[in-house]
Amino acid sequence: MPNSFFRFKKFLVHQDLCAMKVGTDGVLIGAWARGGAHILDVGTGTGVVAMMMSQRFADAEVVAVDINASACRQAEVNISASPFAGRVEVICTPIQQLAADEAFAGRFDAVVSNPPFFENALKAPEVSRCHARHTDTLPFSELFASVGRLLSPGGEFSAIIPFDYRVRFETEASLAGFTLSRVCAVRTTPRKPVKRYLLAFRKGGGHELEQTEGLLEVSPGVRSPWYERLTGDFYL
Repeated sequence: MPNSFFRFKKFLVHQDLCAMKVGTDGVLIGAWARGGAHILDVGTGTGVVAMMMSQRFADAEVVAVDINASACRQAEVNISASPFAGRVEVICTPIQQLAADEAFAGRFDAVVSNPPFFENALKAPEVSRCHARHTDTLPFSELFASVGRLLSPGGEFSAIIPFDYRVRFETEASLAGFTLSRVCAVRTTPRKPVKRYLLAFRKGGGHELEQTEGLLEVSPGVRSPWYERLTGDFYL
């Protein structure tokens, strides 16, 4: 059973109320994504990514959204006890609804997400975990349509996706008028194939593509220099 909390250098993440616990994917995207003055975290869960972005971008105002009431309560508890309490707002709503609100149109310089990605797969018995992992309530097409309305001109949308979902994710991005601006292929160990992609998109074309690779461990339990540099301000 996962611990009921996860301790970072500058904040503590309680996760007893949340279906999705703190994991490597969330830490990766929270440490890699670019920010700005106004940042949106889609599917915040425990609030870990929102707090990581708040730590990295000290002057930013962050909005964290989730459709699950328990997850929102968890995020609120974690954020209120963190050094970033005054800069992060938790809103319990689907991103589609947030995007329909004119008050948020074009507001965010950066949108970041560890999105649900499973399609037509065996579903978890918990409804909340199912929503967090499957695209039923947030298809890729609706995610990009919503981000397109929420992102400011010149803003960047960053997400982390399993290797076998990259093509369909990029296809939906293209259909919504986005182009890939950055990609980082992540391996767990040197001998294993790419497991995850960190992807960043911008509206329109004409962006030079930045391509890099990342490695999590040089050997079992030993973080790579790349992973240490990326997460050094967070992991104990």
